[in-house]
Amino acid sequence: MCGIVGYVGGQSALDVVIAGLRRLEYRGYDSAGVAVLADGGLAAAKKEGKLSNLEKELVERPLSSGQTGIGHTRWATHGAPNDANAHPHLDNSGRVAVVHNGIIENFAALRTELAERGHELSSQTDTEVTAHLLAECYSASGDLAEAMRQVCRRLDGAFTLVAVSADDPDVVVGARRNSPLVVGVGDGENFLASDVAAFIAHTREAIELGQDQVVELRRDAVQVTDFDGVPADVRTYHVDWDASAAEKGGYDYFMLKEIAEQPKAVADTLLGRIDASGSLTLDELRLPDSELREIDKVVIVACGTAYHAGMIAKYAIEHWTRMPCETELASEFRYRDPILDTRTLVIAVSQSGETMDTLMALRHAREQGAKVLAICNTNGSTIPRESDAVLYTHAGPEVAVASTKAFLTQLVACYLVALYLGQVRGTKWGDEVGAVIRELSEIGTQVEEVLTTMEPVRELARGLAGKNTVLFLGRHVGFPVALEGALKLKELAYMHAEGFAAGELKHGPIALIEDDVPVVVVVPSPRGRSVLHDKIVSNIQEIRARGARTIVIAERGDEAVRPYADHLIEVPHTPTLLQPLVATVPLQVFACELATARGNEVDQPRNLAKSVTVE
Repeated sequence: MCGIVGYVGGQSALDVVIAGLRRLEYRGYDSAGVAVLADGGLAAAKKEGKLSNLEKELVERPLSSGQTGIGHTRWATHGAPNDANAHPHLDNSGRVAVVHNGIIENFAALRTELAERGHELSSQTDTEVTAHLLAECYSASGDLAEAMRQVCRRLDGAFTLVAVSADDPDVVVGARRNSPLVVGVGDGENFLASDVAAFIAHTREAIELGQDQVVELRRDAVQVTDFDGVPADVRTYHVDWDASAAEKGGYDYFMLKEIAEQPKAVADTLLGRIDASGSLTLDELRLPDSELREIDKVVIVACGTAYHAGMIAKYAIEHWTRMPCETELASEFRYRDPILDTRTLVIAVSQSGETMDTLMALRHAREQGAKVLAICNTNGSTIPRESDAVLYTHAGPEVAVASTKAFLTQLVACYLVALYLGQVRGTKWGDEVGAVIRELSEIGTQVEEVLTTMEPVRELARGLAGKNTVLFLGRHVGFPVALEGALKLKELAYMHAEGFAAGELKHGPIALIEDDVPVVVVVPSPRGRSVLHDKIVSNIQEIRARGARTIVIAERGDEAVRPYADHLIEVPHTPTLLQPLVATVPLQVFACELATARGNEVDQPRNLAKSVTVE
């Protein structure tokens, strides 16, 4: 969850680290802190709350200037979000500083052990024990990287650790286990961060760090070993977006910018997927067609918004491949003893590629012999590296905590996988695949069209800012869209919002309907599945008869719903399976505007962070 930055080079470390933290604040904003090596010592500052609080502190009490430093933005796990529990954490001598992302599961035993040796710990965190252990090991070995390796061998759990010592001012060391950490390689300077966004303004050359590895950074050198000190092979890659992609670009919020970027993101995800013969080609896939033909079941594992994308993908996979498909919450998957074998394809969907629940589900699937395909937006992240195959979404950086363009591009990627499976298994002819690809290619333009008609949606949202509840209904692929719309309101507006399958109304949820309760209904095209359309029109009549205020998302020209819609939001005609790509967009705008009207922080909603890297 937390954001981490480390720097060694010729610039002001404080300036580089603060700028990096600003780009990483989406990962946690309970507190922030920095440590800089200067004048033979270590100077640190940390403050509860957002990064702006720390910046104010640094204006009032400036730190010494140095060229080596680390920083942290926190999403609290152990210990309340306050100054004492903020990172960095120092040892008793004040010569070693550590920042940490993750959870150290055996910290209580380590804390007791340290106390017995006379260490005084001042916080409630699991992190502080690592600073004290690192200082002990460094005192014995005189080598900060070796000390980090010794400490890591003693830790249980998931962690990224980055540390500096006043006794070795030209070195930053880092370590990772089940938590993200990436190296930025510059000219006479090097960087460590949870995400490439932290250093993208300085370099676009990065190094993937593997599982259970320690990295030692100097100005002109990067050395990587495993926890036992064995040198590791490293892979350098080039980041294909620049610093401007991680800036607001004139928008009030990153979320607004990312909603507006969706047409391009969808187009980029489709780019280069068709070969000269017109066949669908997925070069990254790395799974032979012969193995894909042997698959007899697909299981999608994901969390949150990605789970909703997986629910929609299930309809497409089953329809286009005629194979059974299950969609599972990654956090529940391995605990129910799922039935998997070598003929099962598990699709792991994660924007960051670091979602811990999804990563653990992936590992369980591979232990059972299943093939794993990752759908991910982040090059070099853990989930793609540990999968048999990967399909990148090419959405570019998504900074707002509430996912928008990642959701649409995950859907497109899932559709591509479903079509490819149908192509190699012979359940879809080439011309059929080509026809769907052409329809997908038009989606970007249709999303752009939707975005130009959103002012009435914004006005509606502002008028509902005082409501306590909004309900969402959908059928078929509209049901996951309803769930996604409800999730966005929960995340951003902090209000009660629930999504239901419309056919389940009479089985309980209709009891929630009372006068003037807003109900958003996602209506399928009357030209696709007419039976679905007719049934949901009946559902609208049922709730309206009981006093609901109906907000209807329907295809342009659908006159059958108009008499029953208190508010009608029209979207372009699309095939039934592709409708979520346009129907979701008004719900994103609706949630963003409603949250703004309620005075909430849109990009950084309370208690949340972008990447969930702990279970």
